[in-house]
Amino acid sequence: MSSEPINVLVVDDHAVVREGIRHVLSESAGFNIVGEAANGAEALSLAESLEPEVVLLDITMPAESGLEVAAKLRKLVPTSRILILSMHDQSEYLLQAVRVGASGYVLKDTDPAELRDAVRTVNAGGGYFSPDVASRLSAALRGELEQEQQRGRLDLLTSRERDVLKLVADGRTSKEIGADLGISPRTVETHRESIVRKLRIKSVAGLTRFAMESGLVEDQA
Repeated sequence: MSSEPINVLVVDDHAVVREGIRHVLSESAGFNIVGEAANGAEALSLAESLEPEVVLLDITMPAESGLEVAAKLRKLVPTSRILILSMHDQSEYLLQAVRVGASGYVLKDTDPAELRDAVRTVNAGGGYFSPDVASRLSAALRGELEQEQQRGRLDLLTSRERDVLKLVADGRTSKEIGADLGISPRTVETHRESIVRKLRIKSVAGLTRFAMESGLVEDQA
């Protein structure tokens, strides 16, 4: 491992938080805070001029969110590794952080030793996600994969079959569906038979669940 200190740019709109991070990293050898930024514009400018190894980046900031800044940083300074430090642990934030190229994600209530480990890990080319974050991220990614698979199955249906499926999921009878779509009940039944055959789902409850999981209709619960 290199004996050179890790150059870190700290980005957070709260001065007290930046001071806390500086204190945490300064407690151990091997870190060099090369700059501090309070917003996205400052972060981008400093990152471009300083080219830090690691950018420690908050999400909630004025004007631009940390995730928007992260996406720009990946293009502007591709050699810098991005570590998100946030109070948010919702899956949508975690997924977006991964999409924009963050190498890690830790929560603001993490202990100092973990934060230092996270900076070292992402600087070395690895990924670091706090245990709770990793668990939520894994579940979110599984959910996305399952939904993508459902959307793939949805592509098997014609446009008219999707219309019929939406109304089936809404609890409509074949007669009501026919009236809504301007087709005969028998034609509706033909479409329903085709949907069942393609999706291999026979029950109305199963078809309704599929329609919700694939995003065709909203969950009414």
